[in-house]
Amino acid sequence: MAHLELDPYIVFTLMRDLVGHDKRPSAFLVFIYLWSLARGSPQTRVSVSYQDLADAIGISKSAAQSAIYHLTERRFIKVSLKHGTAIPEYAVNPSWRRPKV
Repeated sequence: MAHLELDPYIVFTLMRDLVGHDKRPSAFLVFIYLWSLARGSPQTRVSVSYQDLADAIGISKSAAQSAIYHLTERRFIKVSLKHGTAIPEYAVNPSWRRPKV
């Protein structure tokens, strides 16, 4: 099994924000899953269908869609489509990271 290191912000801030404040635990799970697929890199685009995303996490397809919408609105992820019916591509947006000067 691969080892995944989470940024402390995800555990100590984002989790409380999405689960406690926004009452959207599915959004937190979706973010963690996409983060793990992208290995935390905003340059890595991950392509996964709503149904595959839902199955991987153990939530309904509609909950996955709602979570994606919420994460997009909060700018934690960016979603792009090649055309209207394409499988979405996601990029995680670790906006809390600051470039080292």
